[in-house]
Amino acid sequence: MRRNVVAADKAVNDNNAGSVYSRRYAVSVTTAARPYHHGNLREALLLAGEQALEAGGAQNLSLRELAREVGVSHAAPRRHFLDKQALLDALALSGWERLGAALAAAVTAAGDDFDARMLGLARAYVAFATRRPALVALMFATKHAEGASPELAEAGTRALAPALTTVADGQASGAVVEGEPVRVAIVAFAALQGLVAFANNGMLDGAPLTETLDELVERLVLGLRPRVRPSGPTPAT
Repeated sequence: MRRNVVAADKAVNDNNAGSVYSRRYAVSVTTAARPYHHGNLREALLLAGEQALEAGGAQNLSLRELAREVGVSHAAPRRHFLDKQALLDALALSGWERLGAALAAAVTAAGDDFDARMLGLARAYVAFATRRPALVALMFATKHAEGASPELAEAGTRALAPALTTVADGQASGAVVEGEPVRVAIVAFAALQGLVAFANNGMLDGAPLTETLDELVERLVLGLRPRVRPSGPTPAT
């Protein structure tokens, strides 16, 4: 049975938490009183939309169902999102902003050491991507889609900037092989994305994700080291 805003408010006042349910999926929200009224509606729709995205995929996302979910009229979501694609774009943008914040925080916490920064970046990205697989898929799909909005493209580039900066700084310090930083970063990211795919599809065969990730980063860092050419005379041919 759908619970309306008044019922949700009562649950918040009694328990400091409100839970709104539909037949298809459930969303649990902890918030202040009247969580879906006026200025909070957009945030409530994004929260419910992300939960629905992870539960059933983008193809099953429905503005009408989300309106029922948060206890507003069917037309109310269109005050913030003209259509389903607008909601998906907003979810992707929010995802890029949050991922960027997580990566930036990881780099800051790691300091100047390249190995520590790579490990921090890897842990932050893998944690984000394994907790929100559908959102991450949406983020990359919308960023690279034909006709993607400049705002989305810029958000994606900005979010991944800490990784690119880490590679460039590593090259400057002699910790990373020479080459175009973007290409080097893509190689490193491809390895991480492969691990994320294995983890999200249950293909690690019982291996702990944290230990596997740390080992991957250790080998990746070794592979990125500058090549040391042997000294001495060139052998005669």
